[in-house]
Amino acid sequence: MPELPEVETVRAALAPVMTGARIVGVDIRRPDLRWPLPSSLYDDLHNKKVSFVGRRAKIIVIAVEEKAIMLHLGMSGSVRISSHKPNAKPHDHIELQVSNGQETHYITLNDPRRFGYVDSVLLDDLSAHPSMSQLGPEPVAIEDQTLQVGDIVDLPYLNQALAQSKSPIKSFLLDQRQIAGLGNIYVCEALHRAGISPKRKAYTVKGARAARLLPAIQKVLEEAILQGGTSLRDHKQPDGKLGYFVQSLLVYGRDGELCTSCKTPIKAIVQSGRTSFYCPQCQR
Repeated sequence: MPELPEVETVRAALAPVMTGARIVGVDIRRPDLRWPLPSSLYDDLHNKKVSFVGRRAKIIVIAVEEKAIMLHLGMSGSVRISSHKPNAKPHDHIELQVSNGQETHYITLNDPRRFGYVDSVLLDDLSAHPSMSQLGPEPVAIEDQTLQVGDIVDLPYLNQALAQSKSPIKSFLLDQRQIAGLGNIYVCEALHRAGISPKRKAYTVKGARAARLLPAIQKVLEEAILQGGTSLRDHKQPDGKLGYFVQSLLVYGRDGELCTSCKTPIKAIVQSGRTSFYCPQCQR
């Protein structure tokens, strides 16, 4: 599933192409993804000017005049950007043609499993949308973000939220109500960097542990964004390149391999339906 760095990679690629451009062509090839597409989607997009492309958690927000088009990539969704009319591929569900008066680009949403979604709401009502209203603060800032997303996680917030939770720290970090946008890959990696077991109860992660955890989360996300995310099964960047952070993974997907720090075999356990990878020696 595309996680925050993969979604941010897509947002960063779309922003310079779409911002200030007009959507001069809209081709909607099916009526639904995970849910039915909004009946107004064609009219909300066609011949409208894009004011900005933002992100909240794992949701891309395209501001089209007074509307906000919300795009979630689900488990297998991807976006391609082409400077010429592309040949249609299987599972290409929506294609937009955008023009800034000098250049034209084609933006294609592909989603084989159709677990993603597209929705349209008034920009003023975006924060009240069910997908947005319960989200916690963002873990990292976005330099060119126009969308107002509220606070960025800081240590006082993290300490307070951890103290109130009896969940395992891994489950706590995956709870979008606590911190928005974190996913399984980067939580596993951040916990390893911070030396914290995924089985440890959240309320016991305090003091020095919490002080290690926050920068570990932020650093692993920032590094992954710079490297275009992690390409495991489905994710490619909008230009077709793979994300290279997979080469930097220390524990995720390495069950049975030796820890790069202490040479102890990496273990894998299932927590709340998700596989956690960790080093039992380095992470306590």
